[in-house]
Amino acid sequence: MKSTLQQLKVLSIDIGGSHIKGTILNEKGELQKKYEKVVTPIPANPENVINSIKTLVKDFPEYDKISVGFPGYVKNGVIKTAPNLSNGLWKDFDLANKLKEILGQDTQVVNDADMQGLGVVDGKGLELVVTLGTGFGTAMLLNGNLLPHLEFSHQPFGKSESYDKYIGEAALEKEGDKKWNKRMKKVFEVLKTVFNYDYLYIGGGNSDKLTFKLDKNMKIVSNADGIKGGARLWINDNAPETIKPIKIQKK
Repeated sequence: MKSTLQQLKVLSIDIGGSHIKGTILNEKGELQKKYEKVVTPIPANPENVINSIKTLVKDFPEYDKISVGFPGYVKNGVIKTAPNLSNGLWKDFDLANKLKEILGQDTQVVNDADMQGLGVVDGKGLELVVTLGTGFGTAMLLNGNLLPHLEFSHQPFGKSESYDKYIGEAALEKEGDKKWNKRMKKVFEVLKTVFNYDYLYIGGGNSDKLTFKLDKNMKIVSNADGIKGGARLWINDNAPETIKPIKIQKK
């Protein structure tokens, strides 16, 4: 029998370049168990990543839906790009159906920044979510609705090949915190001009490296907050994948 909204228990997984994280959520996005993680395997091919997910969740409580945030472009649960894992190994891999087959529950897979966006926004106006981790992720939501995903991180920036190259993990390690923060200031100015957002949320493991004062309509959010978006993917599972109405719980 299909679970009602009140009974919903969602296995929410975030696949990152360095770690794979997971928890169980209720229909409100509230954690039902401790947030846990394992190291992303090398090589991060589909078989190894799926085996890592199985290891991560083997002692988890029961769940009836699965939500996955993936670092790349995803269409209808199928991976199209995986720039921080391996494009060649993941291209056209149907991760949603494979996880459903292995773990036994209906599965939705979306871009990781999109899932984080669902977890952190207030649902008012145009909200932009960025993630600062191995690469640079982005998501846009309008009045709480997830808009079609754009791989904005692959746009050239300055003399760099892409935003990923300019402010990703490798750039931070190479250039150091001070220069990386100068770069982030430039990027935020561009985002403000291009998107004219009402609010900007900043997530990802490197968000805590920011040292300058943020605008009033900008704030840093945690990965734990972002993974809560996994529940919101199922609030209306009949809506188109890229535009899902969600009900924002008052904070």
